[in-house]
Amino acid sequence: MTLVLTASQLEALVRRPATVDAVASIFAEIARGGAVQPSPTSMGTDSDTGRYLLMSAASDATGTAVVKLLADVPDNAPRGLPTQRSTIVVVDRRDGAPLAVMHGGVPTRVRTAAASAVATRALARPDSRVLGLVGAGNLAREHLLAMQGACGFERAVVWSRTRERADAFAAASSGWEVSVADSVEAVFGEADVVCTLTPSVEPLVRGKWLRAGQHVNIVGARPRPDEREVDAATMARGSIWVDDRPTAETKSGDLMLAVAEAAVALSDVVGTIGEVLAGDVRGRRSADEITLFDSVGIGAQDLAIAALLLDAARAAGIGTEIDLAA
Repeated sequence: MTLVLTASQLEALVRRPATVDAVASIFAEIARGGAVQPSPTSMGTDSDTGRYLLMSAASDATGTAVVKLLADVPDNAPRGLPTQRSTIVVVDRRDGAPLAVMHGGVPTRVRTAAASAVATRALARPDSRVLGLVGAGNLAREHLLAMQGACGFERAVVWSRTRERADAFAAASSGWEVSVADSVEAVFGEADVVCTLTPSVEPLVRGKWLRAGQHVNIVGARPRPDEREVDAATMARGSIWVDDRPTAETKSGDLMLAVAEAAVALSDVVGTIGEVLAGDVRGRRSADEITLFDSVGIGAQDLAIAALLLDAARAAGIGTEIDLAA
């Protein structure tokens, strides 16, 4: 039997601390060779701007394999539809049985923020106290939830293109003291850790704004090699870690445009966050070092949270069982 899980059902099953731990575990498992993380496949035609990404992974620890089909359709914005939609399929590695089909939106949002929390725990200064958010959408709200245990944060500062949206975000952020910045530069002037969380095509962040000791999670730009949130000078200011090298080298505009502009080289990437956790590459070297996590998103993150959500759904008796072979 295959368990079908909707977005609302998945939302009720999310446990943030467990998700952060699961993403950390899968990152380390990849580095140690216990999980397989293929490069994503991107499909599209000249007839529209949509891209369709196949993101997959397999894990010894969970005993599952996962594939997510991500539809990235910018033309949906004027239609009043989500610009990204996804579906996740989970199968048993022993016999290939389809275990679950689930809406991809909630898992993607939650695991993306969890990856930022993992990178922050691994690379940020332990005395970081101010969290900066560039963007005030759903992903920013998720980052507030995920970051609660990442450092000893005391407050957050947020910026949005729309001041009203930033004000509403701050007012709704229970459990956090949140102030609104007038500019992206002002966020970098206050924050010890900054998360960039916008679907920007052109850079919003300038390298000259970064301060010694900051950690930056570069998250929001779509997985396209010609779109970015930060400029080449930003990439050149800090030491760079990624979630997966082949994925970053094909899908990260933040990295690849900086390489094309000769600001950095691929050899400048220190390694993956999983390699830091496994002890295979270094993390932060000093209190003054600027650290950058270029987060593109990989199938292994989807696998990690899908396994958690599937176990939780079974324990709670949530979802619809369907016999696909009938």
